[in-house]
Amino acid sequence: MRVYLNGKYLPKDEAHISVDDRGFIFGDGVYEVTRVIRGKLFAESAHWRRLENGLSQLGIRPPAGFTMEAVRTISERLLNDNGLADADATVYLQVTRGAAPRVHVFPPPETPATVFISVSPMQIPWELRKQGVKVVTQPDLRWARCDLKTVNLLPNVLARQRAKEAGGWEALLVRDGVVTEGAATTAFAVVDGQLWTHPSGHRILPGVTRDLVLKLASELGFRVHEAPFRLDERHRWQELFLTGTTTDVQAVVDVDGAPVGDGRPGPVSRALQAALYHGMGVSSLAEPG
Repeated sequence: MRVYLNGKYLPKDEAHISVDDRGFIFGDGVYEVTRVIRGKLFAESAHWRRLENGLSQLGIRPPAGFTMEAVRTISERLLNDNGLADADATVYLQVTRGAAPRVHVFPPPETPATVFISVSPMQIPWELRKQGVKVVTQPDLRWARCDLKTVNLLPNVLARQRAKEAGGWEALLVRDGVVTEGAATTAFAVVDGQLWTHPSGHRILPGVTRDLVLKLASELGFRVHEAPFRLDERHRWQELFLTGTTTDVQAVVDVDGAPVGDGRPGPVSRALQAALYHGMGVSSLAEPG
């Protein structure tokens, strides 16, 4: 696979960063994963706005000419070079504060940022989408600015590993009894036919797919509450589903070994899943392709 690193296109095994890179030493950087549908970037502007906000909030200055259009050109070249020009894939983009001597304060402003971009093929796991998945609850131990998509993902990694060890597909994060989100997803509960999802703010990532699903839910006539929902009220959950760039709309049928609703994907999650795929131009679950 060929990748892009600081202005150069090169084989992945030849792409190297300095051991002094602040992304490596401190996790001092941000990233985005953008979906590609048949060679075309999906929800490109929304991902770009989130990246720009992260860079601004952290005070990371990208190199001159770092624009959405420039990144699109790089992404399209990588898709072509890697035989994915007409395929379903993802684009990974990471920007760190660059390489500098290891001190906790920011390096001099002229220190060039590190920019890395790669692409990967993606295949929708149709059976999981149709059957639903199991999740395992874990305490939300992340820092107080979960709205920034930084490369500091150790709490997420630990939570998801513990969920995997317990037979779960995802970790459902809980803070003070409130479900915040998944380790790598947004969480929605359905109660009395209405949707509940944690409000935007510092406690959750402003998910691109979350926003798309909220819009679709409104168009389909579902009432949505952007308000906290509690784990100790899960007996009221008729459905639970997760959303994300590579998760789409994924029904959850089991939480900590107990079924959600009747233990099958429910009508709300199925309707939103179908609407999202329609908007993406992806074939239905019955006719994957």
